[in-house]
Amino acid sequence: MMSGWSTPELLAGFALAAIVVLVSGIRLTGLADRLADRTGLGEAISGAVLLGAATSLSGTIVSITTALDGHASLAYSNSIGGIAAQTAFLALADLTYRKANLEHAAAELSNVFQAIVLMVLLTLPLLAMTTTETAILGVHPVSLVIPVIYVSALFATRSMRETPMWRPVQTTDTRKDTPEREGRRTRQLSTPRLFAQFLLLMLLMGLAGWVIAKTATRISGRLDLSETLVGVLATAVVTSLPELVTTLAAVRRGALQLAVGGIIGGNTFDTLFLTAADVAYRDGSLYHAVGMGDYFWNVVALLMTGILLGGLTLRQRQGPGRIGIESLALLLVYAGAITLQITTGPA
Repeated sequence: MMSGWSTPELLAGFALAAIVVLVSGIRLTGLADRLADRTGLGEAISGAVLLGAATSLSGTIVSITTALDGHASLAYSNSIGGIAAQTAFLALADLTYRKANLEHAAAELSNVFQAIVLMVLLTLPLLAMTTTETAILGVHPVSLVIPVIYVSALFATRSMRETPMWRPVQTTDTRKDTPEREGRRTRQLSTPRLFAQFLLLMLLMGLAGWVIAKTATRISGRLDLSETLVGVLATAVVTSLPELVTTLAAVRRGALQLAVGGIIGGNTFDTLFLTAADVAYRDGSLYHAVGMGDYFWNVVALLMTGILLGGLTLRQRQGPGRIGIESLALLLVYAGAITLQITTGPA
């Protein structure tokens, strides 16, 4: 379809799809917050399930499409690069919340647990890489384990919210997750209609993700760029823009648990990209088809998640520049990783 397009046309198509993803993501934030209150899920779980899954849909389509086309590195780096980018976005959100460190104010045990689950899920691809290549119906066993852990963690998170065994210390800077009063206009919309709008925006973002995938692979070939570089710094960042927009919008609305939960939940959901991509990739195990440059970003994402988890448990009220020390560390690690990728390009 796009094989006859010129390079400027491909870049224009990529940019237009990015705008669709961005605008749809803005609308999703308000819907997710209202659905969190109406369904009783709470902001942290709503962020992990509703917002995390919805804003990640375009990225999912990118990984599946590129894997089907045989671009293993682009499919893998799109997933892992998105996790690193989105974690850095949380540090940017901390910069905009001036009352206190965001991780302190958004105290929620569910987010701590989800971060732990994310670290477990990020170690599984490394485990696959260090073992003999094997497959069940063309799919590596690790790809079958990832969704099992993800779904089990969701049930555990819901149980933790209903009957918590630990509670964060409440301070004057802690923002509680309490249902907000809806305006007259939004009250007139039924919950099923809100869900319908939510699903429609998800489909729109999915279509945009397909366009991004198709244009990105051709741009990579035309400009002679590595798939890892395109995946980490182009498709991953673009498809992660909804997380940035929704996180900043959630912070502005005062939905701090939704902001943090949306990032961590979106990151956890993004590990499912690997399962989807491995199923779509028909030339063997996805984990053995990618290079060390892709696994470099796997380690970066794991390191950044560990730093974030430390911030969620330490709960520093104020840090340098009125942000948490973990936010500063996240920005430095991400900037350093990008610099290494561009200048040396991990093999």
